[in-house]
Amino acid sequence: MTTISDILFIISNGILIPVIVLLLFLLVKAIVLVIGFYTEWQKNRQLSAQLQHLVENFNAGTINDLDSTLVSSDNSPIVKCLRDMLSHKDDSIYCEHSLADFQVDVQQQLSKNRVLIKFGPMLGLMGTLIPMGPALVGLATGDIASMAYNMQVAFATTVVGMLVAGIGLATLQVRQRFYARSLNTLDFLYHKLTGK
Repeated sequence: MTTISDILFIISNGILIPVIVLLLFLLVKAIVLVIGFYTEWQKNRQLSAQLQHLVENFNAGTINDLDSTLVSSDNSPIVKCLRDMLSHKDDSIYCEHSLADFQVDVQQQLSKNRVLIKFGPMLGLMGTLIPMGPALVGLATGDIASMAYNMQVAFATTVVGMLVAGIGLATLQVRQRFYARSLNTLDFLYHKLTGK
């Protein structure tokens, strides 16, 4: 049994460095997400205003002018779906397919946030538990410096993991609300365009 415990101890200590590296990688991704989030939020506000105006003032004339007034953001799933529906407004099956593709594209966009939410705390917890073994060994042998260092690593990884998850969750909430409202608007426009 001692041999098995020693093997598990060696394995867990061996993965501490990869866990910390992955946690730092997620932290960098979270910081990049926050930096780009403000620009995305501004574009989404502008696009939401345009779509809301379109819904409130919908008539046959606004359909023809719609494509030229859209925000020119080619990577936006909303603009892509709307342009697809406008170019195939006589084909209701194609428009339904475009709406389904929009939902898949949204899930892909939101997966970046979900990775942070799920893996941040997981890696933070691993980074907390792994150094606890050496800290307890240091405590048992009277090596207070080793124990203090390992506890510092344990607490730091927990904090970084929670920070990563917090950033992911906060940005996910805003993005989900925007995409849910956009799906509602696209569904309204689908019914207006196809007459179904």
